[in-house]
Amino acid sequence: MIETLKNAWKIADLRKKLLYTLLIIFIFRIGSAIPLPYLDPAALQNMINANGSLFGYLNILSGGSFGQATLFALSISPYITSSIVIQLLSVAIPYLERLSKEGEDGRKKLNKITRYTTVGLALFQAVAYYFMFRGMNAVAYRDGFQGVFAALVIILALTAGACTVVWLGECVNDKGIGNGISILLFAGIVSRGPSAVVRMVTYLQWGFEGNTQYLFFVPLILVIFLALIAFIIVMTNAERRIPVQYAKRMVGRKMYGGQSTHIPIKVNMSGVMPIIFASSLLAIPGTIKGFVDPNAERWVGKFLGLFDYNQWLYALLYFLLIIAFNYFYVAIQYNPLEISNNLRKNNGTVPGYRPGKPTTDFISKVISKVTLLGAFFLAVIAILPIAVGGITQMNIALGGTTVIIVVGVAMDTARQLESQMMMRHYKGFLE
Repeated sequence: MIETLKNAWKIADLRKKLLYTLLIIFIFRIGSAIPLPYLDPAALQNMINANGSLFGYLNILSGGSFGQATLFALSISPYITSSIVIQLLSVAIPYLERLSKEGEDGRKKLNKITRYTTVGLALFQAVAYYFMFRGMNAVAYRDGFQGVFAALVIILALTAGACTVVWLGECVNDKGIGNGISILLFAGIVSRGPSAVVRMVTYLQWGFEGNTQYLFFVPLILVIFLALIAFIIVMTNAERRIPVQYAKRMVGRKMYGGQSTHIPIKVNMSGVMPIIFASSLLAIPGTIKGFVDPNAERWVGKFLGLFDYNQWLYALLYFLLIIAFNYFYVAIQYNPLEISNNLRKNNGTVPGYRPGKPTTDFISKVISKVTLLGAFFLAVIAILPIAVGGITQMNIALGGTTVIIVVGVAMDTARQLESQMMMRHYKGFLE
């Protein structure tokens, strides 16, 4: 990837796009450092430590902005939620399904609907978080005109910050390199890297001061981290290829077809979506715990405590939900019957299987097996940090979701740079 960046920097057009992307990232990080008025960051940090399941996840997605009570505290979480909702509704609502099949014009309309939904979700989340901040005594003014004014400022600032992040992402899409939202998410996660390094150095210091177990655990975690990156790269590029043979056919005086190709079925077809679905669902008990006092009744506190991030029940449910959501997401994205019909329309066949139902059953069987492998891959990556943290008793910033996002965005950006350079070095058919 470093070599790709060096070669891209030598091309003036790509250099401008890279500089523009860096400028947007710089603006994003400035917005992540502007504090919100009337909020106490110390109270928010205590709330994150007490309810780490949901708010720690939001803090990671925002690059630490949520815990520091800054302008971009909501970051891209409303946009991610909106995108997931619209994508799921595209299967259930005929109008949205038609838009998804209308090409570029339909995609633009879906993006417009997604943006409007993002604004609504950002406003809803801002109002909900304000009342939660108020219950945690994190708001400076709560009564009278000052309280109303403080509420309006906090809610509107959080909503405007989320909308600004979406706008910055679209600027990267138009004039920069890579997917804008993914680039900003990447920047937010990577910005927490120095704090993770400082934490590891602190553990090493504790090891030299007498806690010798850290002298073993810290190198072990680094090895696991590097192995995790290599494993994610291999699994992200892995695919199962279904061979396809196209029959020859005459069109006028020319012969077409007669070629062999394949249908690539990626092992990780759904990306990090199943992890996001599972995290959002398991975050509901943590949200309830943040909005109500679990000590009001003892059984409520015990029940909600079972869903804490470091509990075995959370890890088990997390594992099962990731597998279930992976199958669900692949089912709405890939239709074996549609693939089989498209092959038959184009005179294509899978060697050894007749067109129609046999081909559909074979493709469905292959997708099911590949989906199971990809689901186990995502589930292991997701619960590995929980297991490592439970064994070592160390608060590590080694989130499986964040590692997949960082590696995936880096690989996707490198591929886009390579394709851009290939287009600019293509001499054409006239030479």
